[in-house]
Amino acid sequence: MYTVYGKPTTRTFRVLWALEEMGEPYDLVQMAPQSPEITALNPSGKVPAFKDGETVITDSTAIITYLADKHGKLTHPAGTLERAKQDALTHMVLDEIDAVLWTAARHSFVLPQEKRCPEVKSSLKWEFETNLARLSAQFDGPFLQGDTMTIADIILTHCLNWAFSAKFPVGDEKIQAYAKQMRSRDAFRNVAALMK
Repeated sequence: MYTVYGKPTTRTFRVLWALEEMGEPYDLVQMAPQSPEITALNPSGKVPAFKDGETVITDSTAIITYLADKHGKLTHPAGTLERAKQDALTHMVLDEIDAVLWTAARHSFVLPQEKRCPEVKSSLKWEFETNLARLSAQFDGPFLQGDTMTIADIILTHCLNWAFSAKFPVGDEKIQAYAKQMRSRDAFRNVAALMK
């Protein structure tokens, strides 16, 4: 059985959702970022942390990539063109959506007060909206890679939920419909119930 450390209100959600989609059993040990318990597993203090046996893996994308490859679910096989396209989408979402939201979060509450630049948020919102429009223009659905759900969908949907709570604009109707469809999945709802 796998062990996941973190809070479902963080990127830990991505790992829990992937495990639910795969039907793999896990234990969730709720730990806050920067707590002494999580820092003992991950010196950066970030969540999630993940244990398979005695091995600890950190970073939500690394964890879900490992799980997808291990179980042959939510991924295309390594060495295929479909996997190359999946990886390109995954990295695009991380670079152009996740990173923008994370920068805004850092300047809202993560960085020490004297290092924050709240005025950067208006520029980040513009960048987020521009990047999302570019993604929407190449999106055919129902998933990012057509008929196959991959880990890129988990990351993007998590980011869209994060954007909503951070008051970032998600005005594109195609992306809104995609997010609604993804949030209706049983596996997503199982994890969302852990947040209550």
